[in-house]
Amino acid sequence: TDHEFHSFVLDGDDLRLGLSSDLDFSEAARHENIRRVGEVSKLFCQAGLLTLVSLISPFRADRQTVRNLVGSNFVEIYIKAPLEVCEQRDTKGFYKKVRDGKLSDFTGIDSIYEEPLDPELMVETDKESVEASTQRIIDYLKSRDLLRRQD
Repeated sequence: TDHEFHSFVLDGDDLRLGLSSDLDFSEAARHENIRRVGEVSKLFCQAGLLTLVSLISPFRADRQTVRNLVGSNFVEIYIKAPLEVCEQRDTKGFYKKVRDGKLSDFTGIDSIYEEPLDPELMVETDKESVEASTQRIIDYLKSRDLLRRQD
């Protein structure tokens, strides 16, 4: 866009290397990881940053917990793609490792993923371009007055 916003992306892979490096991928550890990310997100929002959290959050209850924690600034955007498309986009080789038996408890294959029931926005990435998806997200955030220009 032609506007600048103070923002930060909290990426799940990066957070797993630092903040949650002590956690495995058991169900209990996944709950704790989401809780920690929610707490960090809340702090970033309190600092006035548009905080984008990019991670797999497989359980509805965890997403609701973070929604309650963050409050009215929480926006659930479901970035949806069929499993086959995710496997085609496998830039990190995770799906291949799962299929080769080298990785287990992988969300969407041998670990549950509970789809959001009522996200604020759903983006079906197999049906529209990255640019179109991005514009829809920006338009939604503007409609909620969550994009405020920082001068």
